[in-house]
Amino acid sequence: MPTATYPSVHVLAPIIDRLEQGGALLPESPENLVEVVGILKSYGVVLDAYQTNLLYIANHQFLVLFPFFKYFNGEVTLQKLLKHWWHDRINYEFAEYCMKAMLWHGADKLDVYLDSEEFRQRATAAIQAKLKSNPIMGGLNRLFPEFLLEQVRVSCYYSALGQFWNVMSRMFLILSDRYDQGEIRSIADVVDHIRNGLVEAAANPITYAVEIGGKTFDIIPKSAGLTFLMDTAVPYVEAVFFRSFPFFGTVSYNAQAHQISPEQADFNYGALYADPLPIGGAGIPPTLLMQDMLHFIPPYLEKIYLKGVRSQDDMRVKICLSFQKSMFCVTTAAIQGLAPHPLNTTDPQARQENRAYLEQWMDRFVSSRLMTFNP
Repeated sequence: MPTATYPSVHVLAPIIDRLEQGGALLPESPENLVEVVGILKSYGVVLDAYQTNLLYIANHQFLVLFPFFKYFNGEVTLQKLLKHWWHDRINYEFAEYCMKAMLWHGADKLDVYLDSEEFRQRATAAIQAKLKSNPIMGGLNRLFPEFLLEQVRVSCYYSALGQFWNVMSRMFLILSDRYDQGEIRSIADVVDHIRNGLVEAAANPITYAVEIGGKTFDIIPKSAGLTFLMDTAVPYVEAVFFRSFPFFGTVSYNAQAHQISPEQADFNYGALYADPLPIGGAGIPPTLLMQDMLHFIPPYLEKIYLKGVRSQDDMRVKICLSFQKSMFCVTTAAIQGLAPHPLNTTDPQARQENRAYLEQWMDRFVSSRLMTFNP
């Protein structure tokens, strides 16, 4: 049987070779290292705010059909309200955008559970407890018996994404601390840190419970067997890094225009594909994330950005480019962690299987922004 010791003929063969030698999708360079660590420091702060709000909505806005104050995390004051109206705040809308991408594209095992009879029984019990003090919702539930059940499914995705980002935010902030302490010296070190963090949290259970009238209702119990890596991390990468949604104003949603594939699996509008130039424009969801990260850029990275030709005028575009670099590092960690065998194996059969695995990934990267960072 042939081995995988021969050079790959794939169009992205140099990147495959680098991965097999322990490298990353993003090339090693001091500039890339500073950008990746700096942007992940900012992203970690923003993610922490996002996950806090997602979990607040899941736990405390359960079946609140008009959650006017859902972005206030339970603390509604005149000062916060004025900041909200002035838009001097974290853009929690982007967190919901990512949640909706996961909900629409789906998470296999989570969706199987949410379609199960066990979920229906648990969710129905919580719904009935909620309806005791709300006759209007009771009438709505009788007219549309599936409506509130679907709202509970959405709440499950709020919670699942919040739990995923809770882990990732801490992982990125610890990465920044290690960099400041001189422990992170290369892109390979960044990838190792993220991969080890993913592996460490891989088996963490994903659960969800709400308290209604002093009683706790387990919507997703631990016995459902949902875990961090396979049921939140992998679906998140698929939904947000790769697929996502077409951005309004950049393509036509008119079916006759044929600018959007009717096949969901063919979507490639995710973070690894997005054109950074529209970032900053109205109606482009990642603009909200770039604006949030802009407030928490560490001084050493801001100094690099300000040296550019346009100085502050294209900061969001620069942040987007750095962010995409960092997400290719996160994707590298996922590729290493999910590989059928260690990528540095010397076993011929294992190398052949790894080569086929890597070429499948590269097929998806051909139209991504990867080559922009691999001149």
